[in-house]
Amino acid sequence: MDMLDGVTLDQLRTFIAAVEQGSFSAAGRKLRRAQSVVSQTLANLEAQLGVKLFDRSARYPRLTDAGRGLLVDARSVADNVDGFKARARAMREGLEPELAVAMDVMYPMESVTRAATHSRKTYPHTPLRLHVEVLGGVIKPVLDRKCSVGVVGSLPIIPEELQAEQLLDLTFVTVVSPSHPLAGRRGVILAATLAKQVQLVLTDRTVLTEGRDFGVFSPLTWRLADLGAKHAFLRAGLGWGHMPLHMVQADLDRGALVRIRVEGSPRDIVMPMKAVYRKDAPPGPAGRTFIAQLKP
Repeated sequence: MDMLDGVTLDQLRTFIAAVEQGSFSAAGRKLRRAQSVVSQTLANLEAQLGVKLFDRSARYPRLTDAGRGLLVDARSVADNVDGFKARARAMREGLEPELAVAMDVMYPMESVTRAATHSRKTYPHTPLRLHVEVLGGVIKPVLDRKCSVGVVGSLPIIPEELQAEQLLDLTFVTVVSPSHPLAGRRGVILAATLAKQVQLVLTDRTVLTEGRDFGVFSPLTWRLADLGAKHAFLRAGLGWGHMPLHMVQADLDRGALVRIRVEGSPRDIVMPMKAVYRKDAPPGPAGRTFIAQLKP
């Protein structure tokens, strides 16, 4: 029998945990095992593979080049097994008792209502619970297993535990009220000019985005955790900011808001929107149908 046939899923998960946690002791804490068990498991794996995965000469184990190459495959195997088990569980348990979805506030509500209408017709006995959030507020309930599906765009970093599917690209524009001092400016407005004006910035209440800013150009910022408030503040001339085009198109058409171009920001800001779910708990039939309906 080939030594490689004895490689187990548990060994691969221990290998992945050791890399992600940065040390064998931290991996042991995550896996609820003694450090010595983790070390022995990895030594056995290296012996079976005939490949050294870690350089143990420093204080903390470092991946070798071979280990780095095999890590990609180990993650792929673990993800595939998680998906296999989750699909089997879905078949055994049947339809989800409830469909809980966390939606990014930026997503076109017209698409959401279309998906919800289809969901009610197709799965009338599966109630929908919809959370409308921003930034990390979409990701957290999915990570915490409170929502099976998240729709995210305003958080560019997707955690490793989640699988992402492309839905659509949202176009953003930079706008101000016609009464705002920047409204009359032609061409690209320089950073020095922007620095004297308040930028209205969307923020959230999770630690996932702590200390990080997305699309912030001005040192003068007002932070709002509500997109409706940001929209109202922009119309009231309280600052300048980026907004999804579909949300401000009517304001632009009637002159309630005007477009401006700012230094450091492209003419067309495009945000890719994605559906996300846990790799170890992919959506069931109702969730899959809901995601399909969100796509244009």
